[in-house]
Amino acid sequence: MKMIVVFSIRDRLKYIGHLDLMRAMQRALRRSGLPVRYSQGFNPHLQISFAAPLSVGMEGLREVMEVPYDGDIRPDEFIGRLNDALPPLIRCISARPVDESHAAPMALLAAANFEIRPLEQGEAFCAALPDLLAQDSIMAMRKTKKGMVETDLRPLIYNAFIKDGAVKALLALSTTGTCKPDLFIRALSEKAGLQEPVPCQVTREALYNPAFVPLEEA
Repeated sequence: MKMIVVFSIRDRLKYIGHLDLMRAMQRALRRSGLPVRYSQGFNPHLQISFAAPLSVGMEGLREVMEVPYDGDIRPDEFIGRLNDALPPLIRCISARPVDESHAAPMALLAAANFEIRPLEQGEAFCAALPDLLAQDSIMAMRKTKKGMVETDLRPLIYNAFIKDGAVKALLALSTTGTCKPDLFIRALSEKAGLQEPVPCQVTREALYNPAFVPLEEA
């Protein structure tokens, strides 16, 4: 069996990198005494996987990971024992057992919802959103392993609107196409006529599959 686990990471722990987060989760799972599964061989390790790395400096409200396990464990017991072993700023929110044949969260991932809150020039930044979305194409330079590549962001922006002084943006996040928040922020800042990208507080609020069903339910 596998457990689909939803967790949050907040406040100052948003500044740890993905590998540090993975190590923290592995240590917590070991301390919890949960019947998690280890790899075979001379150096056994926990076989956990995350739907998508979280960028340094970004909070995650409903991050998703997969934890293979053996034996029987109730979801509520899994959540309680894992939270007892985790630091206070990382919280397990929910857990759902699935069969071994269930696709990995990473394979199902297609989009993410972000809250992008400008820390400066907020009025101009938010006011430019309708004009940005009205464009047929939004060209941007994206860094890849082969160097800088020009990409059209418009098909990768599924939805965006203003709420309480922040931009809520549903952006593509998959192996076939991704619109990173920093590219979206740069494009919107340019549309607002600003010389530099507006500094923003970015929170990843949820992850979705291609049908825009929350990943934790897919």
